[in-house]
Amino acid sequence: MLTFQEYVTEAKNTHMTHIEDLVLDGGVNGTRGAINALRSLRDMLSGNSNTSHSVTVKWDGAPAVFAGIDPTDGQFFVAKKGIFNKNPKVYKSHNDIDDDTSGDLSSKLKIAYTELKKLGITGVMQGDIMYTNSDLKNETIDGESYVTFHPNTIVYAVPTSQAGSILQSKIGVVWHTKYTGDSFENMSASFNISIRDFKKTSSVWTRTADLTDLSGTATMTKSETDIVTSHLSDAGKIFRKISATTLNDVSTNSVINQLINTFNNTKVRSQEKITNTRKHTDELIKYISDKYQKDIDKLKSDKGKAKKSKSREDVLSFFSDSNKKNLRLMFELQNHLVDAKEILIDKMESVSDISTFVRTKDGFKVSGSEGFVAIDRNDNAVKLVNRMEFSANNFSKDIIKGWEK
Repeated sequence: MLTFQEYVTEAKNTHMTHIEDLVLDGGVNGTRGAINALRSLRDMLSGNSNTSHSVTVKWDGAPAVFAGIDPTDGQFFVAKKGIFNKNPKVYKSHNDIDDDTSGDLSSKLKIAYTELKKLGITGVMQGDIMYTNSDLKNETIDGESYVTFHPNTIVYAVPTSQAGSILQSKIGVVWHTKYTGDSFENMSASFNISIRDFKKTSSVWTRTADLTDLSGTATMTKSETDIVTSHLSDAGKIFRKISATTLNDVSTNSVINQLINTFNNTKVRSQEKITNTRKHTDELIKYISDKYQKDIDKLKSDKGKAKKSKSREDVLSFFSDSNKKNLRLMFELQNHLVDAKEILIDKMESVSDISTFVRTKDGFKVSGSEGFVAIDRNDNAVKLVNRMEFSANNFSKDIIKGWEK
């Protein structure tokens, strides 16, 4: 189990890893873990409850909020990511909030302070604010009446006939992480949150991020299971062909790792699926060479140009024929993981009781959720996101975000 400091430092400095990126970021062990995690989710969605992973939903909320009891003085507090500071910044009154924040954030935190206090939280909880009552809207989408809230990229829509508890509330929060311990420094983080951890109050709409029903509605057909199994079998065969040295070098060489991930993300943003791994590898090498050349051209001194040229040579020397072959296999393995992942995501999306859309200037467009998080028994977590859809929505100028007025 992660300590509080380990967890919040990780959450502050990095994003939770996409499961397919464990091939690039996790070396041999990470790649094996990615395949095993998808196998576990396949088994869970095929009706086998004896699996090593649980699943939570990634809610697209904002801002993040921490709430609970300060173990040093027993006082209730709320906090934003200032809790990551060496001297944690927590708010124990409206005055504390006013002294440090302003505008909509200040208003939301003051409502959070007043209302979340009623939940009787012990320890510290982390979640995402989905709305305060002024954010709720009545909208008609495809002829149906909904109550909507739109904290970030995704619009959440609940049929008006089922939205009574939301309309009564002053704030809505989805909780995903719990911390326990006798000081902030030695608290341990866990994803094991139950709705029973909170007292009931009509002024707070509270949910945990758990995907609660993975049987019945979300059970995969034999055909779907067979397709996932085929992709994972192919991934396993490719895994055995890849040099362990190359896998581990890509994960531990921070320069190479960042360059590959950055280049791959340009494909995600432009919604280009990697279908030809040989071409992709060649384009990656050209991207790196061109990137360094641009940096070289900006320099004025011969000494500076020579130093940057040497850096380019050192980086490009990694791409031997052997490493290029292994990279092509790594990209091919990633493709199989993505194909298996997207079938699992589609099945998990089917159990949601809240509709999700994105807002465009022409109206609403149906969208999936932000994604899911798979958590093993040691509280290691990876995210499963349909990157082509969510990233396109996130970066598109045509998609209106919740914070845009």
